[in-house]
Amino acid sequence: MPSAPSGYNLARFDLVSLRLVVDCLQQGSLSAAARASHLALAAASRRLRELEDAVGEPLFERHGRGLLPTSAGRVFVRHALEMLQSLEQMGSELADLRRGITRHIRLCASTAAINQFLPPLLARHAREARHVHVELEEQVSSLVATTVREGRADLGVFVEGVATEGLECQLFRRDELVLVLPAKHRLNGRGAVAFADALEEDWISLAEGAALLQQQHEAAHAAGRPLKLRMQVRSFDAVCHLVASGLGIAVLPKSAAVPIVGAMGLRWRALADPWASRRMLLATRPGMNDPAVEQLVRVLVEPSQKAKAPARKRQ
Repeated sequence: MPSAPSGYNLARFDLVSLRLVVDCLQQGSLSAAARASHLALAAASRRLRELEDAVGEPLFERHGRGLLPTSAGRVFVRHALEMLQSLEQMGSELADLRRGITRHIRLCASTAAINQFLPPLLARHAREARHVHVELEEQVSSLVATTVREGRADLGVFVEGVATEGLECQLFRRDELVLVLPAKHRLNGRGAVAFADALEEDWISLAEGAALLQQQHEAAHAAGRPLKLRMQVRSFDAVCHLVASGLGIAVLPKSAAVPIVGAMGLRWRALADPWASRRMLLATRPGMNDPAVEQLVRVLVEPSQKAKAPARKRQ
C-alpha cells in the first residue's frame, strides 16, 4: 500500500468513517461494525479502504474470524475516540446552554478528598451557582497535580507531598490516618501505635501514585524495614473488604474509614507517627482569573482554612 502523502489532511473524512473504525475495533468484524454504523457492508468496506489509503498502511489485519487492529489502527482509534468524545462533550455543553448552564469547571481530586470532604461542598456550590456545572474526576494525588499543571483541569485537590511546581496551592483540609484491622488481631488495643510496630504484617493499600501509599513506603524506608505490600486496589471500600477477609491490614483516613469499619465489624487504631496528620491542598494554575472558578474556590476553602500553603519543590 503506498505511503500517505506528506501533510495529508485526514480531516476530510467524516464522523461516520471515524465511528466505523472505532466500531471495527469494538465489534471485531467489518459486518458487525457496518450494522452498528448503519451502513451497507459494501459502503463500510469502501470507507475503511479509503481511510487506510490515506493513512498509508492497514488499520486492521483481516482474519477468517474478523479484524485485529494494527499499530496504526490502535493509534487511529485512540485519537478517533478522543475526537468523538470531544464532540459529544461539545453537544452536551451546548444543550446545557439551552438549560441555562453557562460554565463548565473541571475539578480533579484524590480519593481521600472525595470520600471525606467534597460531596457536601459541591452540593452547596450547585445550589449557589446553578448556571455552573462542575465535572469531577477522581485520580491519585500525583496525577491530580499533573492534570491541573497541564491545563486538563481548572483546579485540583490532593494530599500534600507531590510535586507542586507550576501550581498555586492553598490549604484545603487536614485529615488523620489510622490503622484498620480485622476484629481479632494482635494490634487491636487502645492508644496510638507506631507504624513501625506493624511492619511485620501484610498490607493492603491503594494503587501506585496514591499519596497514602507513598507515605507508607517512605515510613517503612525510614524504619529500615520493607513494606510487605500484598494487594493494591482503587477504593477505600475495597481496602476494607480485603482487611475484613483477613488478607492484611491497612492505613486509611479516619473520617472515611470509621463508617466503613463500623459497618464491616473491623477495628481501627490511631497512628503515633507525625506523618499520620496530613494536609490537603487545593491547586490552580498561576494567573487563574476566572470568576466562576474563584467562586468555587471560595466554597471549597472555608475561612478557617484560608492560610496559604507554600508550593513545595520535590527533591
